[in-house]
Amino acid sequence: MKNAKRETISNRQAHRIIALLAGALFVLFLLSFLLGRFDVPLREVIRILLSRIIPIRQTWTDRMAVAVINIRLPRILLACLVGCCLTAAGISYQTVFQNPMAAPDILGASSGACFGAALAILLHAGRVGVTVSAFAFSMLSVFLVYLVGSRTRGNRIMSILLAGVMISSLFSAGTSYVKLVADPTNQLPAITYWLMGSLSGATLNQVGYALIPMAAGLIILFLLRWRINLLTLSGEEAKAIGVNTGRLRLCAILCATLLTASSVAVSGMIGWVGLVIPHLCRKLVGSNCRFLLPAGMLFGAIFLLLVDNLSRNLLSVEIPIGILTAFIGAPFFLFLMTRRETPV
Repeated sequence: MKNAKRETISNRQAHRIIALLAGALFVLFLLSFLLGRFDVPLREVIRILLSRIIPIRQTWTDRMAVAVINIRLPRILLACLVGCCLTAAGISYQTVFQNPMAAPDILGASSGACFGAALAILLHAGRVGVTVSAFAFSMLSVFLVYLVGSRTRGNRIMSILLAGVMISSLFSAGTSYVKLVADPTNQLPAITYWLMGSLSGATLNQVGYALIPMAAGLIILFLLRWRINLLTLSGEEAKAIGVNTGRLRLCAILCATLLTASSVAVSGMIGWVGLVIPHLCRKLVGSNCRFLLPAGMLFGAIFLLLVDNLSRNLLSVEIPIGILTAFIGAPFFLFLMTRRETPV
């Protein structure tokens, strides 16, 4: 009875924390519309957003509507989606590979996306072409990793991890070569800026295209969060309860890869989100993916939205978001390590 009561209390606390995170994200979502060079009152922001759903008498200017709908809304939505996806991918990889240092780029998805984007910029592709190329090469990278890892002998998980390191190195070398031959006046700065990560110039169409693979990966992982915990069991224990861990592991890897590829394709390289936020969420709700995954999705969205607000308002010139996540994430992770609250 005592253990059951403890578990009930723990579940209530986890639900309470998830509800608080959802509330915090909602508040931050609205407040983010107030940040920018052009001032729009909160009352008008809410009315503008509601006017897209229900008919409301216009009390705002056309300039306010453009600022809210065309400029701030796509960027805010994309920040929430990318933060949510990268954290969910990080939680999935860390659980699947039983490695606390696993991050969304562990299988080379980020390196493949960087090469694809750099190649598209070199070939004078437009913004859509860069996004599509980054996504395609990201998926190709992970496919090669899994193909190589599945054909090697020995421990399957270790083989996949090593293959990820090798394939990632190859694509990183390809990116370096593309930067070497790129035009130093126009193409090289564009490649460099993309590699630093940014959400500037986001459009509702871009959000719509990215939402399809993101929603597919997030929904499947959310539905499987009860079973992902079973990946921590040994093969014999899993077979004893009738669970095919190989199939479950492959499904989790594919969904996490889809989330990583779609996120990096639209935002560039944004590090540390998928590594740091899962560890912080474990301190809040524990390691049970039943609570860890939804808490991580919300916390990741909050974190990246906060960082993006800083990146576009801290200085007169926008700071690439990848730089800020590294400045914030790396010291925080070192703090967790020194307190021995992160297993390494």
